[in-house]
Amino acid sequence: MGRNGHLRASDADRDQVAERLRTAATEGRIATDELDERLGATLAARTYAELDAVIADLPAAHPERRRSTTPARSVARLAIAVAIVVPVLMAAIFLLTSVVAVWMVWAVVGWWFFGHRHHRHHHRYAGPHQAGRQARAGSGRGFWV
Repeated sequence: MGRNGHLRASDADRDQVAERLRTAATEGRIATDELDERLGATLAARTYAELDAVIADLPAAHPERRRSTTPARSVARLAIAVAIVVPVLMAAIFLLTSVVAVWMVWAVVGWWFFGHRHHRHHHRYAGPHQAGRQARAGSGRGFWV
């Protein structure tokens, strides 16, 4: 780690070493039982020298190898973005179509109330030429039948 060995290590330093040990185990550099031993020593370490001793035989972290995990992270980010965006779009489409559907209902109600009723009254109206016939027939109902 290249620090003064006598200085006290922090929890973040121990976490960093533990992560490095897990990475080494995934790469096949250390066995599972050895990983458990080293993780125990890492958690018990108080100084940088004790932490350095736990990872002294492991190669330094390779930035190139960390970059190779970037596609997996980008795929995970894409999956999270899709998991968020798709339901939001579906909710927006649902809201927009329900608003349109409500306006269509109002249009039908308006047609029924104004158009349909007006259409019915239009057929009941006898007209001026039939009003005289009705008056002579004695119906007494005027223009309306």
